[in-house]
Amino acid sequence: MNFSVLVCDDSTVARKQVVRCINECLSANIMQAKNGREALELMQIHSFDLLCLDLTMPEVDGVQVLECIKQSSIECFVLVISADIQAEMKQRVANLGAIDFINKPIDKVRLNEILHKFGIH
Repeated sequence: MNFSVLVCDDSTVARKQVVRCINECLSANIMQAKNGREALELMQIHSFDLLCLDLTMPEVDGVQVLECIKQSSIECFVLVISADIQAEMKQRVANLGAIDFINKPIDKVRLNEILHKFGIH
């Protein structure tokens, strides 16, 4: 089964790295958004199984995206991939429904562990 994945990061390099790692871990249809506003617009049109979400972005940041997803009751696994590794931020995104947190740069082994833990493979 192909999963539908949305990768949201304002860095083109970071998005490409995440897409490459996902493609190495599972068979997926992948779309990309360069900020939270784009991600939310795409999520209104398409259904995604997984959102890989950066936190620090212009216009609408990752925390705002998580808040909108929670308010809208959108069904989607959200994996935060960010350089903001503060314990308070990790707890905040977990409280907003993120399934896990990966520090940047993304580690393929860690990504694979999380995907398998949640039955995404």
